[in-house]
Amino acid sequence: MSAFLHAEGLCFSYINDLEDPPVRNEVLKNIDLDIEKGEFVAILGHNGSGKSTLAKCFNAINLPESGKVTVDGMDTEDEENLLPIRRKVGMVFQNPDNQIVATIVEEDVAFALENLGVEPKEIRRRVDEALKTVEMYDYRMHAPHKLSGGQKQRVAIAGVIAMEPDCILLDEPTAMLDPHGREEVMKTIKMLNREKGVTIVLITHYMEEAAQADRIVVIDSGEIVLDNTPKKVFSQVKTMKNLGLDVPQVTDLIWELRQEGYDLPTEIISEDECVEALAKLLIP
Repeated sequence: MSAFLHAEGLCFSYINDLEDPPVRNEVLKNIDLDIEKGEFVAILGHNGSGKSTLAKCFNAINLPESGKVTVDGMDTEDEENLLPIRRKVGMVFQNPDNQIVATIVEEDVAFALENLGVEPKEIRRRVDEALKTVEMYDYRMHAPHKLSGGQKQRVAIAGVIAMEPDCILLDEPTAMLDPHGREEVMKTIKMLNREKGVTIVLITHYMEEAAQADRIVVIDSGEIVLDNTPKKVFSQVKTMKNLGLDVPQVTDLIWELRQEGYDLPTEIISEDECVEALAKLLIP
């Protein structure tokens, strides 16, 4: 039985029809990737690496040029599967303003449900529950444009949660937020995964966010180059730097100290681990 999200030999290209002859830009190259139900997976890669394109393949926004993508066993290329797939896999984008369509918070969260013809009582239940989940229930009658960036993103997430998906794809959801807003959104994401069992696929440029995932997949030039736990991936500091990517600051600090000959562990990704390792080194 295949994984919840399954890609096998996935290839995808964008075609630029404005050129004569049209130019084909190959973005994903023979991707094999399985993500199990309930996992929290972070996807890393520099701009243009193909990570956002891959996420859209799991939401059936993009269809394979070749290869196969399935969601809970449903082939994304079968048109009859499109609505069931979109109900199972929700997507949150970088700019919450692009997803907020109503002038009142609770109306925005209800928007997709109303379009699907969900019964009014059920809409009320789902909207209230989704807003409570992201701790935005007290703002249900507010105008979205008066909210902070982090609050807007949590409203966008609530709109997806109200659809009751099994999986949420988040494409750099904290990129436009300040540190407090990023913390709010990450708290929500982790809660959805650990308390509600929602499968999370997080695309991010923030290494400290990726370090909180169960697993990290690194994509470079349309190919998967690393796929392991955060500790295993970030311990390969030189490889990450050669790929044009960072590692958490504490990991970089420990790596620099190791280059100077200090005997320190290689798999440190949190501040607490760093403090403990330095204390052992400095205090006899």
